[in-house]
Amino acid sequence: MAIEITVPTLGESVADATVARWIKKTGDAVAADEPVVELETDKVTLEVPAPAAGTLGEIIAAEGANVEVGASLAILNEGAAPATPAPEAAPDAAPAAPAPTASAPAAILATASDLPLSPAVRRLVEENNLNPAAIRGTGVDGRLTKADVLAHMKGASATPAATAASAAPRQTPRPEDAAREERVPMSKLRQVIATRLKTAQNTAAMLTTFNEVDMSALMTMRADYRQEFEAAYGTRLGFMGMFVLASIQALQDFPAVNAEIDGTDIIYKNYYNIGVAVGTPQGLVVPVVRDAGAMNLAAIESQIADFGDRARNGKITPDDMAGGTFTISNGGVYGSLMSTPILNPPQSGILGMHKIEKRPVVIDDQVVIRPMMYLALSYDHRIIDGREAVSFLARIKELVEDPRRLVLGV
Repeated sequence: MAIEITVPTLGESVADATVARWIKKTGDAVAADEPVVELETDKVTLEVPAPAAGTLGEIIAAEGANVEVGASLAILNEGAAPATPAPEAAPDAAPAAPAPTASAPAAILATASDLPLSPAVRRLVEENNLNPAAIRGTGVDGRLTKADVLAHMKGASATPAATAASAAPRQTPRPEDAAREERVPMSKLRQVIATRLKTAQNTAAMLTTFNEVDMSALMTMRADYRQEFEAAYGTRLGFMGMFVLASIQALQDFPAVNAEIDGTDIIYKNYYNIGVAVGTPQGLVVPVVRDAGAMNLAAIESQIADFGDRARNGKITPDDMAGGTFTISNGGVYGSLMSTPILNPPQSGILGMHKIEKRPVVIDDQVVIRPMMYLALSYDHRIIDGREAVSFLARIKELVEDPRRLVLGV
């Protein structure tokens, strides 16, 4: 029996994905729940498993294709024996015909309209009274994709990504340099990261304020109770959990930093979903510790440790990154002494932690050596005044320099 493999639900606010890599090929035998294809969304990379044991039949969505939730990816022949691989073409076989260009006659392009249309493509075509035969298909076997239709409607001959890239043409390198270059398509995740960061810069009135914090008390407390904490709760005692607790208390004092702008309204959020930025080989992901305001330090540290493990193994899901109200990024783990973090829209604030470094500081008119960390708060000046931003960061400093305040909530 033939079973359709489709794009699963991708998580909150995620409607489509890109086929990043086919793990199995046509004719390969697969076991139930064995990954067959890897999809990449604007948030994570995830694997789609086989719904049953069998043999992978026709691959409908080729690598690089844009697919929506529920769209067909491939056909699985349940219980069928592996297909015999097709013989390789003879060396003198005629080369495949090149794909038709945008100026090709309609007779050539008509083959795309003979192929089945996905629900999303069919809806676009019907709602806009378009002729599929007049649109160049870039999907597998010349199938039309949603991007093809949208590009056609905009009068473009390339996909939106290609159009954006062509806005600033690259200067042609010297031949000797070109021979040593490698061109690699940007992943969907990297494209979206780039777009969102630029959007944040273009949309928000973003400013950054800095402060420095003496980490002596927090480091002493950690050294004194680290072993007992880890024995009692089964999770390591780091600094991030303490900064999450400090951020929550500061957000309670300055609610605008936990709010967002929606049109001409301000939405104040009386809950604290704290995003913790985690670096992965594919790019930065920001899983969210939900309702962190109702959690103790051990629960927060356990959640952060779980996110770190799953991020390294590519197991972070879109739902893990949904609903954040404030973000913390720790560039210090990579050695950053000071940086300006970029907002994670639609959030209005992001806290940047940095490297702990011993520096001479003046305390009670005496020069002493202390472990110091620079802190940075980037904020949207449209909603957060400078006084609030500076006071918020000063509150973080106050709490971290005297961890007893975190325990007492004062």
